[in-house]
Amino acid sequence: QVQLVESGGGLVQAGGSLRLSCAASGRTFSSYTMGWFRQGPEKEREFVATINWSGGIKMYADSVKGRFTISRDNAKNTGYLQMNSLKPEDTAVYYCAAQIRGSISRNINEYPYWGQGTQVTVSS
Repeated sequence: QVQLVESGGGLVQAGGSLRLSCAASGRTFSSYTMGWFRQGPEKEREFVATINWSGGIKMYADSVKGRFTISRDNAKNTGYLQMNSLKPEDTAVYYCAAQIRGSISRNINEYPYWGQGTQVTVSS
């Protein structure tokens, strides 16, 4: 299995940027599809973005398309979420997740491995 640790969250003004990192340990990170999800105050956890093992296939939620970029560096066992043009509605705890299946997915139930989350707060 794989262990995941997120970092890079914080407080930022609307219009600003943050880059989240997800450091993986355990089994070979390059074997896993990786996803980012978020959970806002009093909301259910929702899909943000996902990337396949090679980084060649990506998918985004409509709400972040054009603003967020998912990437990964398998040599560093690390995934990233670059977040630009942040809005107050992006405020949430952001989680990275991993699954061994080859295909990307926005389905939260297909990800068995999760990090502890990192808080992102966007002020207006």
